[in-house]
Amino acid sequence: MLTPKQHKLLVFIDDFIKETGHCPSFEEMKDAVGLKSKSGIHALLNSLIERGFVRKLAHKARALEVIKMPQVEQQEKELLSNIANDNNDSDFSLMIPLYGKIAAGTPIEAIANPSEYIYIPKSFSTKSELYALTIEGESMIEAGIFDGDTAIIKRADHANNGQIVVALVDNEEATLKVLDKKSGNEVWLLPCNKDYSPIKLTADRLKIQGVLYGIVRKYN
Repeated sequence: MLTPKQHKLLVFIDDFIKETGHCPSFEEMKDAVGLKSKSGIHALLNSLIERGFVRKLAHKARALEVIKMPQVEQQEKELLSNIANDNNDSDFSLMIPLYGKIAAGTPIEAIANPSEYIYIPKSFSTKSELYALTIEGESMIEAGIFDGDTAIIKRADHANNGQIVVALVDNEEATLKVLDKKSGNEVWLLPCNKDYSPIKLTADRLKIQGVLYGIVRKYN
């Protein structure tokens, strides 16, 4: 089991070697992970070596090789478990999986496996499982959700009328819309932009994959 710090260091080392062809220094690792001492990096590296993720290369100073990366699905579960217990590091933020883009407009292809992990403020902490999606499109701008925003989603398979949901349509396309369940078998997915049209469908074509929990936005 990897802690969030161990996972962050492993990803940093792997990316650094791929980009530069050599291993990062202890100072670079220390800065990347957010530790104040090299001893902390030594401890993290030893843990990664013991678990078979990294090995030292013989006859080379400061040379490491990444042997394997953790399985994404397993790592996601471990991270979510570790987050709840990792309260000793005051500068640590929550780490959650980023599942790529979701349309706030015309539905795009269904959510795939997480491509990476992101850090969000501790204030987002909840007992529910969280994941992140990058917003693409402008159909939700009147709800304060803009193209390029990162949506923080509570994983759920049902929702109430009026909630903003991640809706999977026909098991192929995912979109972020307001849920409006009518009587009988009729469901509407409502945009929050007068220039976009609602999506009408039958309940059997729809799967709820989460409910909007928060928005993270970067300003240039």
